[in-house]
Amino acid sequence: MANIASAKKRARQSEKRRQLNASHKSMLRTTLKKVATAAETKDKNTIAEAVKNAVPIVDRMAKKGLIHKNKAARHKHQMNVLLRSL
Repeated sequence: MANIASAKKRARQSEKRRQLNASHKSMLRTTLKKVATAAETKDKNTIAEAVKNAVPIVDRMAKKGLIHKNKAARHKHQMNVLLRSL
């Protein structure tokens, strides 16, 4: 553990940020899993609703730097391909 006050503060800030990032990453994974489970139903309305909810979350996580912008684009493209295939 750090002895200097600024290092202690930085350790607190890092832990807080780590927990927030973990929460956001979990939310992103859950959202993508909801799209995948909706895809298994083969119902266009439920898939469209899941994609509609997922796209802004994927964009937000890319903007925060939690995932790379190309990964976000890849997820969004895959979801759109899924919608068009129905």
